[in-house]
Amino acid sequence: MDENCVNIGEAAGYIYRLLESGDTNLAGIKNHLKDNGFDAQTAFMAMGWLAREDKICMEKNGGSWSIHLK
Repeated sequence: MDENCVNIGEAAGYIYRLLESGDTNLAGIKNHLKDNGFDAQTAFMAMGWLAREDKICMEKNGGSWSIHLK
């Protein structure tokens, strides 16, 4: 498997585990991944992966996005 795909998959795992403890927003996910060595682009790709797998739900609340597990 391509190293980039592995990296995106690992980031998706970090997001999933973060969301197991409760809802968060886009900034919270990006900061959490940054703290764990991932860049913003990888955060977006990982969220797309989880959305495509129907694992997360994203809702716009005013000016920010709320993200939670399904």
